[in-house]
Amino acid sequence: MTERRAIPGGSVVEEQIGYARAVVDGDQVHVSGTTGFDYSAMTISDDVVEQAGQCLCNIGAALAEAGCTFADVVRVRCLLSDRADFEPCWPVLRACFGEVRPAATMMECGLADPRMKIEIGVYARRAGG
Repeated sequence: MTERRAIPGGSVVEEQIGYARAVVDGDQVHVSGTTGFDYSAMTISDDVVEQAGQCLCNIGAALAEAGCTFADVVRVRCLLSDRADFEPCWPVLRACFGEVRPAATMMECGLADPRMKIEIGVYARRAGG
């Protein structure tokens, strides 16, 4: 039987809706769409690049708890409320994924809170999971 474990991220929304920041299922790690909120302070920057950095910080914490790093990411999805905001985020994304080269998708869409400018979700594979 494979391990299935939920990893909470500290967002009250997770509890209200009924989901986890990440789920480990055997060697698979699915990280939910993650926004730029700093969950310890429940704040979010107005700057999309800072939001992207905080998204990745939140994702990095979930990956670490799952026994992974960004080097284990095989898929990344970026959702932005304005596609013009994507290019300014490239350096932040490249810092995490430039050597890894996961498959990637970017979509422009409405996000759940108007303060949110970017949401990032990833899929990773654990070695020996």
